[in-house]
Amino acid sequence: MKISLSAFIFIFLFVVYTSSVFSQQYRYPVTIHPALSANFGELRNNHFHSGLDFKTQQVINKPVVAIEEGYVSRVSVSPGGFGLALYVDHPSTGHTSVYGHLNSFSKEIADWVKEKQYGQERFQVNLYPEKGQFPVKRGEQIALSGNSGSSGGPHLHFEIRDTGTEEPLDALAYLPPMSDTQKPDLRGIAFYPQSGKGLINGSNNPLRINISKDGSGNPLGPGRTISAWGRIGVGVKAYDRINGQSNIYGVKHIRLFVDEKLVFHSSIDRFSFPDTRMLNAFIDFEDWRERRSFYMKSFVEPGNRLHFYETTNNGYIDITEEREYRFHYELEDHAGNRLDYRFSVQGEPQEIPPTLPCDNWFTWNLNNSFLEMGFSLSIPAGNLYSDLCFTHRKTESNTYYSHLHRVNDKPVPLHQGAELWIRLNTDTLQNRNNYGIVKINDNGSESWVGGTYKRGGIAATIRELGDSYAVASDIQPPAITPVAPESWVKQRRIRVRLSDNKSGIASFRGEINGKFVLFTHDTKSNVYSYLFDDARLNKGEQLSLVFTATDGAGNSSEYKKIL
Repeated sequence: MKISLSAFIFIFLFVVYTSSVFSQQYRYPVTIHPALSANFGELRNNHFHSGLDFKTQQVINKPVVAIEEGYVSRVSVSPGGFGLALYVDHPSTGHTSVYGHLNSFSKEIADWVKEKQYGQERFQVNLYPEKGQFPVKRGEQIALSGNSGSSGGPHLHFEIRDTGTEEPLDALAYLPPMSDTQKPDLRGIAFYPQSGKGLINGSNNPLRINISKDGSGNPLGPGRTISAWGRIGVGVKAYDRINGQSNIYGVKHIRLFVDEKLVFHSSIDRFSFPDTRMLNAFIDFEDWRERRSFYMKSFVEPGNRLHFYETTNNGYIDITEEREYRFHYELEDHAGNRLDYRFSVQGEPQEIPPTLPCDNWFTWNLNNSFLEMGFSLSIPAGNLYSDLCFTHRKTESNTYYSHLHRVNDKPVPLHQGAELWIRLNTDTLQNRNNYGIVKINDNGSESWVGGTYKRGGIAATIRELGDSYAVASDIQPPAITPVAPESWVKQRRIRVRLSDNKSGIASFRGEINGKFVLFTHDTKSNVYSYLFDDARLNKGEQLSLVFTATDGAGNSSEYKKIL
């Protein structure tokens, strides 16, 4: 079939136009000048950042608007996480936009949410309005920005998700471009000899090198000769920059070439939430846990199922010739700014010692377990990213109800978790819910893990290896402290402070004259507040407040006051 020249031109222009419109089809979710404090795919503790963080001039209550017409499909209220959050479906594009850490919803939505909270008699809710119940137009104000939930300061967390899969996408691909001419910033390179297969500078330990800058800010060479033999992996520590901002951001594209051949390419455009914890396979987890430093591996371990890689030999490099190997990193951001960094590794024949004998070898794709008197660990298949020589050390203790157990000698991430069981040496508590496993930190402080009584011990789920654990107890109920109660009636607000010595607040409830009242709270504060709701209180009636709180070990407290 022949196409006329005019028809061809029309089709071409239509494709170009629609492609351009699609790439920039949404408006910004803020009405102020857009500026980012975080971008998509940034490395965080145990997860990738799933959106963009828009700055709100360090204050709350800036207008938040819908990026396109659609309807509110979900409303979430939580003391942590996104805090107050709205989800808007856009059927015309198959996307869902997400707006988190809000300070308040539009009045119609806020009133509906409040009714649902009273109906469920709880502050934390996850609600799904009927389709079309809350339609929104492009640019319509739907909320005010805030600092709610697990937010480190006022900002708007914004996402674009694939509605069908709920996978977050890089929202920068769908918004108008921002001015950005700055290249990524390289901070370090690392080398990882594979156990029993390779060496770096005569050692089978990782080698991490901080990279200095010249007077113009360009990265200098490693500053030392690097020799290798056998199979190695390489990693890089780097961040991105944006014009006019002091923040550091995640690098979108990482390419590694060896002798001008591409061996590794990562490009974070999307990921699934079930896989986000697999960030721990993307990074040098041991260095992160011990030094809070993010090296990104340029090789893919067998249990790493992330889908944004392109590799040769899974990114591993075999140094088998006595010559210079030329390495080349390309670091590129969303705007196309690219940093090139070159260095060399000298192939030098070295005797590679065999892997040391291991008594407890864990294989990444199998169920693994370790059992010893008074202790057991079970790791289901799919939780390790690579094989592991597991170690366990037991120490007697007069402080705890059990021995002290060191669960592996180095930090190792687990994708979902493992069941840890520790036997009680002393079982004296009448209420066995008061027992719980604690993690003993390097400074001697404790973090409550919890668990349940099982076969004369306590069983709990842990999410990584490399820490010490024992069984402790929590028999002290939460403390409920009224905050300025003399002003409650005048200010039409009740405020109480909750604190717990160990296991943390698990639940709370406020009642006035025997009926539920809505106390709100945020994880950044231990103060819980109730605003008098005259529509739900009988005018002139004496008010009797009862506030209860229960901790993670089942201990409860109650506070009463006549207002």
